[in-house]
Amino acid sequence: MPSWEIYSVKVTADEGISYEEAMHYVHEEQLLWKERGKVLGRMEIRIINDGLDVEIKTYERSPIRRVRRITGYLSTVDRFNDAKRAELADRVAHEYREALTDNIRG
Repeated sequence: MPSWEIYSVKVTADEGISYEEAMHYVHEEQLLWKERGKVLGRMEIRIINDGLDVEIKTYERSPIRRVRRITGYLSTVDRFNDAKRAELADRVAHEYREALTDNIRG
């Protein structure tokens, strides 16, 4: 199964889909997504119905960022000052599953 990165979109396609054909589908989808104010991140192109049709699944690019709470403020780590970074480094990770299991057995 071929895979490419076309216009910053990760594309996987069935055998029989050429790079040029995939590029055409990506371009069309990007225009539709742009109209909706979204960014296309990934696309899967499949040949269905004995080669008569093409099925396209698209996925949005999602820039997930981790936000931390230190001294009552929500922010990303890159915006922390030295004191907040030190507080973050001193934190102890607690095992949630273990505590949950202990409460169930209880």
